[in-house]
Amino acid sequence: MRAHRLHAADALLPSGWARDVLLEWDEHGTLIAVTPDVAASAELPAAAGPVLPGLPNLHSHAFQRAFAGLAEFRGSADDSFWSWRELMYRVAGRITPDQLEAIATWVYIEMLEGGYTSVCEFHYVHNDVDGQPYADDATLARCLMRAAARVGLGLTLLPVLYQQGGFAGAAPSRGQQRFLRSTPSLLRLIEALRAEASPGTRVGLALHSLRAVTPDALGEALAGMMAIDPSAPLHIHVAEQRREVEECLAWSGQRPVEWLLDHAPVDGRWCLIHATHMTPEESRRAAATGAVAGLCPTTEANLGDGIFDWPAWTAAGSQGRWGAGSDSHITVDAAAELRMLEYSQRLSTGRRNVGASPAQPHVATALLLAAVAGGAAASGRPIGGLVEGQRADMVVLDGALPLLTHALAPAALDTHVFAVAGGSALHTVTVGGRAVVIGGRHPLRDEAAPAFVQARAALATART
Repeated sequence: MRAHRLHAADALLPSGWARDVLLEWDEHGTLIAVTPDVAASAELPAAAGPVLPGLPNLHSHAFQRAFAGLAEFRGSADDSFWSWRELMYRVAGRITPDQLEAIATWVYIEMLEGGYTSVCEFHYVHNDVDGQPYADDATLARCLMRAAARVGLGLTLLPVLYQQGGFAGAAPSRGQQRFLRSTPSLLRLIEALRAEASPGTRVGLALHSLRAVTPDALGEALAGMMAIDPSAPLHIHVAEQRREVEECLAWSGQRPVEWLLDHAPVDGRWCLIHATHMTPEESRRAAATGAVAGLCPTTEANLGDGIFDWPAWTAAGSQGRWGAGSDSHITVDAAAELRMLEYSQRLSTGRRNVGASPAQPHVATALLLAAVAGGAAASGRPIGGLVEGQRADMVVLDGALPLLTHALAPAALDTHVFAVAGGSALHTVTVGGRAVVIGGRHPLRDEAAPAFVQARAALATART
């Protein structure tokens, strides 16, 4: 089997930066050797700049990219997540399969151009516009799978269980009808999608939230998923908003994360999306399970969710795993999520370089390594960095960019995260050993744009 090779003057390995690294992968896109201290030669293809591990995007609602930027107007004096949610429901209520596939294709291209190499798609729009199942129950899920395959993005597809409109069995609203399905039907969907998934795709389970799933349904879904795939990733929105915490307390006498830890087998398979409003004790307990905190800093800022308690989470040391996602896609830029996370902590603590560690004093290096490890765990796929046995998912920075020229690799990565506009520092993005972004552009960008524009224009009126 012929090996593919790339020589990097600098490469970020799980242990830190290494010099003169030879990366080799097989025809299946798996790294078979990562060897530092190999002299460059004319026979070895050379990277255009420092080589980084590809970052998994651990939380995405692809369809929401269609109205990014269209909710930035005041509808009332107390605009909040909850008023934004009503707009989201209107868009979700109108979207067609063709529109979903066009939007997903475009946002997945944007992800690749923004430095992500895979995505966890939290997929909860299941039904037709009348709230009834499609004749082919997997219609919308397949739109997402085709979009990811077409553009070359790694995918963890997470069909979502959603059954009620709020805690204590509240009836679903009209805007939630496309999300609803029984637990057995969701498990059947998961089995069907697993049977047809490509080698680069993993299928897991998402529970929308404690307010949308009853305790009995949660237990039934977890048991069913255990029978299907005991190692499958499990995701849930939890403690995103203060109102959610208050309503959970009124329903159960416990806060959301507290309730989940006491009533579900939370472990390293779990990704707790947002987990913004936790007490220090909840942070300690949740981190100790090995679960990943799924942070979406630009969305959390845009929606007014609040600031994640980084000091409490990281006090658990290596147990405090986390990853980054673009969620509602108000921003689709891996560096921007890391930057927003760091800046939010600087604003809340009054200190600089909060994300650095004694082992990794450069902030961007520390953040990226942690986000790759946490994102890989949340994805349930072998995408944990530049190491033998993992997928050859990597990002090459443009060493010729004026801000990066002559910079040492750790400083070049810091510059990319904190001082470069958008993804302009990215030269090449490789997924499974195949270059899908070259010179900063995806080859399908121009072809995919018109369909996205048309879908966005058709759905834009849903905001009024």
